[in-house]
Amino acid sequence: MSDIAIGVMQSAPDGISLTALRRYFLVIIPANLIWEFAHLPLYTIWNEGTWGEIIFAAVHCTGGDILIAMSALMLALMLTGRSWPFVNPTRRSVTVLTVVFGLGYTLFSEWLNIVIRAAWAYSDLMPIIPVLDAGLSPVLQWIVIPLIAFWWAARPFSAEHKA
Repeated sequence: MSDIAIGVMQSAPDGISLTALRRYFLVIIPANLIWEFAHLPLYTIWNEGTWGEIIFAAVHCTGGDILIAMSALMLALMLTGRSWPFVNPTRRSVTVLTVVFGLGYTLFSEWLNIVIRAAWAYSDLMPIIPVLDAGLSPVLQWIVIPLIAFWWAARPFSAEHKA
């Protein structure tokens, strides 16, 4: 099957693929919404909030997740994204940097909103990472979901898929 037939357009050496960006966000958006609803029992709002507050929290946090994902990806692309996702080393560096930036912001946000602002709190069900003093679920969220999204985004561009 040709690249054109599967919607993969070749790009200029410095270019990035809009197809890959679309594929990335086709995973990021629904996966974060599902994750937000799934890990709500690990926060006190699950037992203390109304259904309206719980739904608002999940949707609101998903909006924040989308902004974090977009910002982290754009920063990674600006730093090392030449020919993304066409070139393997670029794919790896963009993936690593995006995960690091997203995870870094998430750790900061968890600390700010739990310790400083007390805007939300973990329930007793949330596993805590001792050294970071952060919840395991949001940390895993910013490792697992982006890795899956990058795998899906780059799939049409990988050598195995083209063979």
